[in-house]
Amino acid sequence: MKRTILITLLVVISYVKGSSQEPDPSWGIKFSGYIKSDIFYDTRQSGASNGLREGHFYLFPDNVLNDAAGNDLNANPSFHMLNIQTRIRGDIKGPDAFGAKTSGVIEAEFFGTSESDLNGFRLRHAFIRLDWTNTSLLTGQYWHPLFPAESFPGTLSFNTGAPFVPFSRNPQVRLTQKLGPISFSATAYSQRDFTSPGPDGNSNKYLRNSGMPGLNFQVRVPAGKAITGWAGIDYKKLRPELKTSMNYETKSTIGSLAAFANIKIKTTPLNVSFMGVYGQNATDLMMIGGYAVSEVTSVANDFKIYTNLNSASFWIDLATNGKKVFFGLFSGYSKNLGGSDEIAGAFYGRGANIDHLFRISPRITITEGRFSFAGEIESTTAAYGTTGSDGKVTGTNNVNNLRFLFCTIYKF
Repeated sequence: MKRTILITLLVVISYVKGSSQEPDPSWGIKFSGYIKSDIFYDTRQSGASNGLREGHFYLFPDNVLNDAAGNDLNANPSFHMLNIQTRIRGDIKGPDAFGAKTSGVIEAEFFGTSESDLNGFRLRHAFIRLDWTNTSLLTGQYWHPLFPAESFPGTLSFNTGAPFVPFSRNPQVRLTQKLGPISFSATAYSQRDFTSPGPDGNSNKYLRNSGMPGLNFQVRVPAGKAITGWAGIDYKKLRPELKTSMNYETKSTIGSLAAFANIKIKTTPLNVSFMGVYGQNATDLMMIGGYAVSEVTSVANDFKIYTNLNSASFWIDLATNGKKVFFGLFSGYSKNLGGSDEIAGAFYGRGANIDHLFRISPRITITEGRFSFAGEIESTTAAYGTTGSDGKVTGTNNVNNLRFLFCTIYKF
């Protein structure tokens, strides 16, 4: 044991002596984070399929569920308190490498990785960055490139605007190149905590078995100091099955596209962000949609062809620039656009019987030093109906939930 320690010390000393760079006081790790307590009351039930972690990550209200007497069982309220959004972050800086500035981030929280892992410590972000003058390379787990990391809504709810805002974190490699004020980025990504549905439930194996990563390309264009715009496209391919139910190998896949445009406007009294998203099979982004079986080419062998379920989403977020009191307003609308082809079999997705969703949520935050009291009212309406063979929903009935959310936040 002593010999091992001695050898380790000698290696470290020789490295320090041989290094051509002088130590920088800024090198090391800087910790930050916050402790957050959420207290929320819902006027309507929302099941596990419409939210995560006992409703903490809220998506939309449950459909009408009548009992034998015709009473809507889901028209009952619920109340909860949770602290699972509490998190810690470490920002790391070190010596240059390959002519680039180096940095890294490790961030984790107590949100868990599943419903049974509530309060579990889970990884949020873990990435390394190399920054040259006009080029940047990021490797690790970070926001999905469709998530508006520079202009996301300031909601108090942990959903951050989902299911209207694309929400996911993914292992990835992202290359960004600046050309004057404009920058371009290309990203290849996989899935980890946010996965696609399929015959065996939600899993990242459908993307893995396709043999290729998800791909994203986007451009960032500033217009002066006050306005910045982003736009891009995204492609992923899934292989839902390796073999059919009749034990025959199948190589059937489903390719899906998404496109978005996002604008942020910064002014002295008010910040405004808005975004439009078109998505095929966007359930891994916590949005409605998915895919379905469009044809069975051989009943005997159970060979399937798949089609995308498409959706469009729009949202806007307004936030004041106060010193102690901050006001904000988020609103979003999502529309089911149906399938790309006629549907003849199983659906794999979220909200297949919803025609559209609408949300509006005002908020207020009062801050003194590092401590904040905050409140938000979130009104979410889902238009449930009957799904046709084209994937569109008709005969809708609106159901609404009001969430009253109160938070205490202590930052460090």
